[in-house]
Amino acid sequence: MRTLADIDLPPDELLTHLDDIVIRLQSETSPTPAGGAEDAVADADVGEFVATCLYMVYDPITRRCTAARAGHPPPAVVRPGEGARFLDVPAGPPLGVGGLPFETSEVHLPEGSLLALYTDGLVESPRHCLDERLERLLEVLSEPKPTLQEACDHVLDMLVVDRTRDDIALVVARTRALDDRHTVAWELLEDLSEVARARDLASLQLAHWGLPEAAFLAELVVSELVTNAIRYGGSPVQLRLIRHDTLICEVSDGAHTAPHLRRARTFDEGGRGLFIVAQLAERWGTRQQSDGKTIWAELALPPATAPAPAPALATL
Repeated sequence: MRTLADIDLPPDELLTHLDDIVIRLQSETSPTPAGGAEDAVADADVGEFVATCLYMVYDPITRRCTAARAGHPPPAVVRPGEGARFLDVPAGPPLGVGGLPFETSEVHLPEGSLLALYTDGLVESPRHCLDERLERLLEVLSEPKPTLQEACDHVLDMLVVDRTRDDIALVVARTRALDDRHTVAWELLEDLSEVARARDLASLQLAHWGLPEAAFLAELVVSELVTNAIRYGGSPVQLRLIRHDTLICEVSDGAHTAPHLRRARTFDEGGRGLFIVAQLAERWGTRQQSDGKTIWAELALPPATAPAPAPALATL
């Protein structure tokens, strides 16, 4: 899952790949009965190769949350000033069942929204029906607590009686937003003369943010990414800088072709752009979109200027 997440797959595509992996594990460890592959899934004892999964992506700039689930309990959300409710994310089959596609749901979450993700051990009880337990979970989450840790403790105290009966995982997160003080974007023309302009724009913005020490590396990365987008991509071309606990340089274009990292030979005149970016950046990657792609690179900030992120995640 981490590997698939690192290449920025949409939630539904990520679950589809995971589903294929689980089904392949089943076929490698369980003989196919005479009835065929469908009977194998139905009849074979493959419980250890079936799993539920909820995968969510939150964008702190657009404040959009995208999610897909494979047979997993629905996530709950508490928007500021409102009570808890479940997000409408299509259930989908558990991983390893196959046969049905996964669907993605997208929702806007205001800053400060509380998200609760959990396993079924939290809400299943032999003495109560599932609907009653889910309703009780919403009631408990609607009671505000000062910290995320206290919210976790409160949910467990109110819902869990026998902690030895089943494994329980609970993740509570509060959304944050990055406003115009943390991000800036520019539209660029499809002309290689724009590369110099992009470097100047990045350098001036970093000076405005009080980060002149980061300008040298950022200019190199921006130069390579913008050059590739103009040379091999398509309109529109956009440069975006995001400053938080790291500096992220993003260049988007209208082409869907994914770049590949390769080593240029001694006398090659090109082919070194992404290799240079990979050497300079802490991380880099490609994100596919409906109207093109985005190549991003994450640069470390000088320790004195990197803002310390406030605690925004609690797990039990």
